[in-house]
Amino acid sequence: MSVVTVTSGVLQGVDAVPVRVEVDLLRRLPAVCIVGLAASAVKESGERIRSAIEAIGEEFPRKRVVVNLAPADLRKEGTALDLPIALGILAAAEIVPAEVVEGVLAYGELALGGELRAVRGVMATALLARSLGKTLVVPTEAASSAALVPGVRVVGADHLGDVVRWLRGEQELHAVPLNEARAEPAGIDLADVRGQHIARRALEIAAAGAHHLLLIGPPGCGKSMLARRLPTILPALGFAEALEVTRVYDTVRGLGTEALVSERPFRAPHHSVTVAGLVGDQTLRPGEISLAHHGVLFLDEAPEFQRAALEVLRQPLEEGVVRLSRARGTVELPAALTLVMACNPCPCGNRGHGRCACNDGEVHRYLRRLSGPLLDRTDLCVQLQPVSPRELVCSPPGESSARVGERVAAAQERRMARGQLLANARLEPEALERHARPTDEAREALVRGVDRYALSGRGVSRVLRVALTLADLDGARRVEERHVVEALGFRPPPGL
Repeated sequence: MSVVTVTSGVLQGVDAVPVRVEVDLLRRLPAVCIVGLAASAVKESGERIRSAIEAIGEEFPRKRVVVNLAPADLRKEGTALDLPIALGILAAAEIVPAEVVEGVLAYGELALGGELRAVRGVMATALLARSLGKTLVVPTEAASSAALVPGVRVVGADHLGDVVRWLRGEQELHAVPLNEARAEPAGIDLADVRGQHIARRALEIAAAGAHHLLLIGPPGCGKSMLARRLPTILPALGFAEALEVTRVYDTVRGLGTEALVSERPFRAPHHSVTVAGLVGDQTLRPGEISLAHHGVLFLDEAPEFQRAALEVLRQPLEEGVVRLSRARGTVELPAALTLVMACNPCPCGNRGHGRCACNDGEVHRYLRRLSGPLLDRTDLCVQLQPVSPRELVCSPPGESSARVGERVAAAQERRMARGQLLANARLEPEALERHARPTDEAREALVRGVDRYALSGRGVSRVLRVALTLADLDGARRVEERHVVEALGFRPPPGL
């Protein structure tokens, strides 16, 4: 029997890279030899595969089984290559037709009894199968997730024996119907927030234009409460966006039988998170920044984060992607998110609102942990004041998330109507000038703001982007003076 080739894939970041599993049976002492830069989990698959093949009543070849994983210079990790290696061995032994096996892309882990187990990265593999024009064979519990990708034929199986009979034409395998279950709403609403009208306004602006936000205030004034309600006023995920988010989560932890991720992500890592935890580790697995794609990344007590971890945010905030370079390769990970940072006015948190033991030098060092370049990429800054007990208890609920969300959706519809696909916060200067078309009075207000707030070139563009979002919320056709003035009011105060 000549060499048999089965197609599979391995993960690199959030994408699947094709791998050709080449199997040959040699007339030598029986053994299983796996080559092609295979990690330990892949090399150990030989014993799992032997037990699985014997469990379905077939004889494992009494020859030297040589498995080459090509390309040989690409490191292969995980257990997803179990199924394609097993099919390659069965095809080489003429137990299943080789020509049929070569038309599929197999992806899954094998148990000793032949059962198929789901692994992470099924959606990325479905995209790969679509690009290669192959039928994807995966464990049944992962088939519903893979079938979410349009344009690819997915079949699910519970057992290696089912796959073997299907390849022989003795049994039909059907894709598992799409699980339409949706995640239950979190039960939080912007109406829960009492007072804090300026912060609520900033939240609405951030949602409408994807602007990054900094909240400064003493403990207990509602910073975390506000941040957690930002996703509730964002428009619902579109199908294409939901696929992108689901693919990221699938490559990190797998989805199993879960349906499409339908809620916008909200990620709030602890301040002890490392740089690798934020952007991605040495295995090219996405970090918290990519897990917040199309959602919100909340950094509570932002000055307590490592300086290096904060500075690594600068490029993703500007470009919406993470370019991760590690020893195992370079990948580009999605990172179109809205950043919300929260901090106290001083190390003890009581400055201006009670007994504070912090001197000016300590306050300055604390706040300067947020670097100028990072603040320059933050469009909105709000200094919160504590809500009085009377207002907290007696004031009526504020506007609901649904009501505010309607205004946010209307603003984004106006943006789309003028042919602008990117969010306002991500516009390039030329496109920003074309869409904003500020009036003469607005330009004069912007010039005055440059002197007052010592704005950099990037800062000027940030103010104009916020002003454009304000114009969209007002239904104005051009950026006017009042929009620029309000946008300048959200700039970080000098000396921060």
